[in-house]
Amino acid sequence: MKINFNVPPHTGKELEYIRQCIEAEKICGDGAFTKKCNAWIEERTGTKKALLTTSCTHATEMTALLLGIKEGDEVIMPSYTFVSTADAFVLRGATAVFVDIRPDTLNIDEKLIESAITERTRAIVPVHYAGVACEMDTIMDIAKRHSLYVVEDAAQGVMASYKGKALGAIGDMGCFSFHETKNYSMGEGGALLLNRDGYIDMAEIIREKGTDRSRFFRGQVDKYTWQEAGSSYLPSDMNAAYLYAQLEIADEINDARLKIWNCYYEGLRSLAETGKIELPTVPEGCVHNAHMFYIKTKDQEERAALKAFLGEKGILAVSHYVPLHSAPAGKKYGRFAGEDRYTTKESERILRLPLYYGLTEEQNELIIDLVKEFYAG
Repeated sequence: MKINFNVPPHTGKELEYIRQCIEAEKICGDGAFTKKCNAWIEERTGTKKALLTTSCTHATEMTALLLGIKEGDEVIMPSYTFVSTADAFVLRGATAVFVDIRPDTLNIDEKLIESAITERTRAIVPVHYAGVACEMDTIMDIAKRHSLYVVEDAAQGVMASYKGKALGAIGDMGCFSFHETKNYSMGEGGALLLNRDGYIDMAEIIREKGTDRSRFFRGQVDKYTWQEAGSSYLPSDMNAAYLYAQLEIADEINDARLKIWNCYYEGLRSLAETGKIELPTVPEGCVHNAHMFYIKTKDQEERAALKAFLGEKGILAVSHYVPLHSAPAGKKYGRFAGEDRYTTKESERILRLPLYYGLTEEQNELIIDLVKEFYAG
């Protein structure tokens, strides 16, 4: 039996909805399905405005434009994240200031943020790793006291929450990903969540090549013109149609993923109790979305051996991010504030197991049995 690491979600309605786009002769951005997806995000998260984008990367780039990030500015973030978190800001000339992570959640250590702030700091970018929330109360308090912006990288956080608040809808802005590997997918895609009224009009302009085209289509102006520097961040409505088929049954998909996650957790608990592996931590007040299930091995060598063992059995398990501060571009465009106690160490121990909508109970149990077999041998 071969089990892939990821299989893109599919509900069966995607082709029908794409056909509706074609028949409506509206396949470019901001069509009927784009509007439905935006409305779904707004309703489910409570954000003031949601705008579907071509990627989470582009959503994050939009936040940098909206905040006026410029050369010489500094933006605080974890090093243990995907490159897009940093790219969006270094493209505007900012320096990425990396802060160590917590060993339990692998999120940015909120207790270390304040010491990384300088007179050039403009924003904090907490990354909700694995759909488990950062300690947002503390982060928002720090930001308020230092007059900083908070941009939530909630790429992995759709349907997850912190103390009853949806991830992405807590900071000034938030960013979702609908990439092929995410819980809900449109192939490539994302969304920008705007939680303050003052950003909405300019966000629409930036997203529409710097024009007030959105206002024109609403009948608010008789012609649209170039208003500001922007780009084309609109996804095709066909991509939105694919996504909306999943958002319609978002709870069903979420429940199915949580069932798989819980099966892994219970099935591997005995290995954790004997100290052979570590399992994910979900702090009190955090509701996760089963975006991923990972285990932490003793070290990098053991991880490689387990990964190879599973691969021989047809199971594709993967390691995750190489910390940004150790990458060539990270050394060029960023700096690490303080001590790297956990970022590198923990990143070398993580192994992600297959988890996707449609993974069967039989497959789930087989993977658990094989992990146990490896440690028994």
